[in-house]
Amino acid sequence: MKRKYVLYIGLCISAVLMLVFIILKACGVLENKGTGEKGGDYMQVSNEKVTSTIQKQTESNKDNGSTIIPVASKDISTIPLENHGKLSVSGTNLVDCKGNPYQLKGVSTHGLAWYPEYVNTDTFRTLRDDWGANVVRLAMYTEEYGGYCNGGDKAALKQLINNGVKYATDLGMYVIIDWHILSDYNPQKNKAEAIAFFDEMSDKYAGYTNVIYEICNEPQQSSWVKDIKPYAEEVITTIRSHDSDAIVLVGTNTWSQDVEDVIGNKINDNNTMYILHFYAGTHFDIIRNKLILAKSSGVPVFVSECSICDESGNGGINYDSANTWLKLLNENNISFIAWSLSNKNESSALINPECNALSAWSDSDLSDTGKWFKNSIGNQ
Repeated sequence: MKRKYVLYIGLCISAVLMLVFIILKACGVLENKGTGEKGGDYMQVSNEKVTSTIQKQTESNKDNGSTIIPVASKDISTIPLENHGKLSVSGTNLVDCKGNPYQLKGVSTHGLAWYPEYVNTDTFRTLRDDWGANVVRLAMYTEEYGGYCNGGDKAALKQLINNGVKYATDLGMYVIIDWHILSDYNPQKNKAEAIAFFDEMSDKYAGYTNVIYEICNEPQQSSWVKDIKPYAEEVITTIRSHDSDAIVLVGTNTWSQDVEDVIGNKINDNNTMYILHFYAGTHFDIIRNKLILAKSSGVPVFVSECSICDESGNGGINYDSANTWLKLLNENNISFIAWSLSNKNESSALINPECNALSAWSDSDLSDTGKWFKNSIGNQ
């Protein structure tokens, strides 16, 4: 009798749970979502949002083709590309066309599939003129659902890249095309896709002096010798078949923290730099010492992503650690890119979640992270 009663109760509970599931599904609460930047953060991708954004950009380009401030109309010292020209690597330094050390300071988009609206002329102009940024990074997620290699609209995503490069170029800014591996861990996983992608991009932008290629954002559980370096050599060979001297950025293991792995084992390419990422709330002297060791050992380091919160992207801010990082970067002429250009409800987002403006932000529109980076980037 007890068994029947227990069974009856169990069936009732199952029926209720099933009903709840059906209701939630019907209401759109339960959806297939992909991972975010780090940790168990899930986002719903929208190919429709990407397509809609591109359509608006296309219409805007047709209707307002003359809205971009011509380079010649501004003080040339404020136009990064006009003043510093094509960049290259000399020793461990990034240098400009005159051979002088040059530091890129700018902002990374969040995933293009999720926040395409921030790829526009007015946004980039605000970053250049109000923040003092000289570079924008375009983050093309790969493995996350809706990313380039997993359900994303490839044509639409590539058009966002093309639009972003155009806007940055018209504004005299540098631009990084970022193959944003994350949950794919090993860059070898989507190597064929990466080679095809960079073959197309480097062919298209071979004549540009401001385009930089970042070929693997954050490898994990991967060997520099067995996985990352061989992958990078193949992709760089593809890029060099079209563009002989563009800057190439290569990620390192453990979310691009193990830059010391490159010591004594660099890629045979004069214009390649090696990536280190940090989140100031998590990464302290151990990671800073890796950077110092790598640079002192002849490795050119580029910080293509950083923030002042913890590595989850949504934790507390550590200003002391952030200021220590900033001092180290500036003293060593190491370029850095802030994560992320979005109004996502997390502490690493540069824009407040309540703010829907895409440009001309007031300080009240910015998150605490956004205000810190605006000040840090502007102090060139």
